[in-house]
Amino acid sequence: MVKSGMKNHEKSLVFYAQVIPGAEDIAVGEIEQVLGGEIRKIAKGVVVFRLDGPDPDVLELKTTEDVFLYAWGTDALSFRAKDLEDIQKWTSQQPDWKHLLAVHQQIREIPKGRPSFHVVTQMDGKHGYFRKDAQKYFLRGLEKVIPSTWRQVEENASAEFWLTIDGATAICGLRLSDRRMRHREYKRAHRPASLRPSLAAGMVRLAELKPYHRVLDPMCGVGTLLAEYQNYAEQWRVPRPPAIGGDLEMNAVRDAQANLRGLGANHWFNWDATHLPLNGESIHRVICNPPFGKQISPGVNLPLFYSALVAEFYRVLLPQGKMVLLVSDHETLRGACEKEHFHFEKKIKTKVLGQTAFISVWKKR
Repeated sequence: MVKSGMKNHEKSLVFYAQVIPGAEDIAVGEIEQVLGGEIRKIAKGVVVFRLDGPDPDVLELKTTEDVFLYAWGTDALSFRAKDLEDIQKWTSQQPDWKHLLAVHQQIREIPKGRPSFHVVTQMDGKHGYFRKDAQKYFLRGLEKVIPSTWRQVEENASAEFWLTIDGATAICGLRLSDRRMRHREYKRAHRPASLRPSLAAGMVRLAELKPYHRVLDPMCGVGTLLAEYQNYAEQWRVPRPPAIGGDLEMNAVRDAQANLRGLGANHWFNWDATHLPLNGESIHRVICNPPFGKQISPGVNLPLFYSALVAEFYRVLLPQGKMVLLVSDHETLRGACEKEHFHFEKKIKTKVLGQTAFISVWKKR
């Protein structure tokens, strides 16, 4: 982690982003490409980076769950009660809180009314103290930081102070993002097991898209993948082919239409993804989250299902076309892809609703 004694200055602001574990490298790519950020540290679920000044575009990142101004961090917690006094000391002495709060106000829209604050402490792993103890000492460290006129609230605060502890690692900062970063405003319709937008945005980036590409999500659910594609495609500012989405459930198609209304041109279908009414070699990219776990109907033969699905994707993809798939059983998918002579490019292990899952990228030979 960045050393706890490091202070932020106008021309060397340090930020960190929380991401879905496993998707750190995807977030790194977006931070470097979109913000020109200098990556300082990558840990499980965290990316620390530097920018040359306050940049409101940090709030436009799509592959991250939350973004913070960095205050302090360490990789050397002892797991003993001694950590609590260190947390208090580092919080009160190390950061230039006055400067951080000033930068925070430049980037984030502050709610009107009397200033307020909210304190969040997250803790994972076995320690010789409880989360409530860490919160208490964290608050003690903030006593001289937060003006006495500010009121403590549970939501819609002027400033949120966060402490996240994971094993021997702790990181502290001021939250810049709000719920809109991880819960997109376009999601009016929801369904159980819907894909997290930041993970969908990561899958879109892995597809290496071009403006002329025709993009297909044949099992679209509520349309999260295609919505993130449309958000990504805004950077091109040139005409592009309509994206194509479909699902076996008509209600899902209607939900997707509602969510993507106004985001871009799309063609919608109610279909069976193993029998697509599309011409052969007509699609550049397939980006898809096939059902897995409890989503799969009882009695479904997964190897046969994946074989039929992958064979159909092979048929509609152009030569050198790619597919980005999210599944829980990578080995079964791999068998189906190798049968169709797809070339394996990349695999990322992550978590979806607490279940291990894999994003993989395949190219049609």
